[in-house]
Amino acid sequence: MFYGFDIYYFILILPALLFGLWAQSQVNTNFQKYSKIGTMRGMTGAQAAEYILQQNGIYDVSIYHVSGHLSDNFNPRNKTINLSDSVYNSTSIAAIGVAAHEAGHAVQHAVNYKPIRIREMVIPVTQIGSWLYLPILLVGVFLSSQSLINIGILLFSTLAIFQLVTLPVEFDASDRAIKTLSQSGILQGEEITGAKRVLKAAALTYVAALVSSLAQLLRLVLLFGGRRRD
Repeated sequence: MFYGFDIYYFILILPALLFGLWAQSQVNTNFQKYSKIGTMRGMTGAQAAEYILQQNGIYDVSIYHVSGHLSDNFNPRNKTINLSDSVYNSTSIAAIGVAAHEAGHAVQHAVNYKPIRIREMVIPVTQIGSWLYLPILLVGVFLSSQSLINIGILLFSTLAIFQLVTLPVEFDASDRAIKTLSQSGILQGEEITGAKRVLKAAALTYVAALVSSLAQLLRLVLLFGGRRRD
């Protein structure tokens, strides 16, 4: 039902939303804390990303400065690492950690890391699922068609699958970043600890996204999965 009292919202969706808010607060708190602490080497985020690319024999990826806060990303289509205002020219621990993480994604593509290829294959299916699941589900409920309802739920499940395959990609990129930063001496001692905290907090947001998708999927199944035609 989309009307009346929905107990599943309170026992499934609301806790997932609160977890997501907490995860985001951890990102903001840790990034703000370690963005105020400079590093001994004094490298900028852009320089750290470039160093990691060179150490892995990657010379066809460009690094650009983009506007926004924590809008950093690696774009495999045009082979660019895009670093935000608070990362590109910053010499802070947080900036180095984030930049190295995005460089880690570039390395994943260069070495043909399987989970990232799986995620790329899932993306088109996920896009279709996110566009169609709600209209099909609503039509199924309106027509009392369990087949359409099941299709709608199945389409929504692709979002949860995407979030699931994203986790190893993000964790691995962070692991690669920390390993390189430590071995190269770009970060040292407590600087490594700080970078780990920033990246661990960022990883929590992906865990929260998966929890949210699973909670919503379970809610849809409980609400509509056992309906009978009237």
